[in-house]
Amino acid sequence: MRLVLVGPPGAGKGTQAQFLASHYGVPHISTGDIFRANLKENTALGQEAKGYMDAGQLVPDSVTNAMVKDRLTWEDAANGFLLDGFPRNVVQAEVLRAILAEKRTPLDAVLELSIPNDLIIGRLSSRRTCRACGAPSGPEATACSACGGVDLYQREDDKAEVIAKRLDVYEEQTAPIIHFYRTEGLLITIDADGEIAEITERATSALARVKA
Repeated sequence: MRLVLVGPPGAGKGTQAQFLASHYGVPHISTGDIFRANLKENTALGQEAKGYMDAGQLVPDSVTNAMVKDRLTWEDAANGFLLDGFPRNVVQAEVLRAILAEKRTPLDAVLELSIPNDLIIGRLSSRRTCRACGAPSGPEATACSACGGVDLYQREDDKAEVIAKRLDVYEEQTAPIIHFYRTEGLLITIDADGEIAEITERATSALARVKA
């Protein structure tokens, strides 16, 4: 399975990516992980990215694209992958299409997790984060389920007004790839509201029709 996962912040992409990658036996490839690996290993691409970051500049798409292209050559991605966080715009989507065309391994599907903005704001603004380990907890939690820490706080980017701005940025920059992949005939949209297991079942059922 060669899959791209898209959706707004708070839609549950990270959680579903882990389940789906395990289900299909493919690596979960996130741009954040790729950046961290290149920086940690001090690769040529990592050094180039660090130069921009140290100068207070955004890392250009060309560097991100090159990191993704390199990651897709790894042995664990030979039989498929799940991309999370890439592409973020139509230009990157076109680059990914070209990369995969070279390998003659086109995408099987693009899975969109769809959820109303008001539910996202309610979900994220009620979240609390453990100051000790960084794990998220629900609004009723009195201690961290990951480490047992009791110092739970609301992150600045989990405040309602900040979340609303993040959603605006998503609509402006990332949502256009929804239209791109719809015209490519690759888009599958599922309802991302509900229990985690329910959403996973919706995703695997929809994707089963692609691989049938």
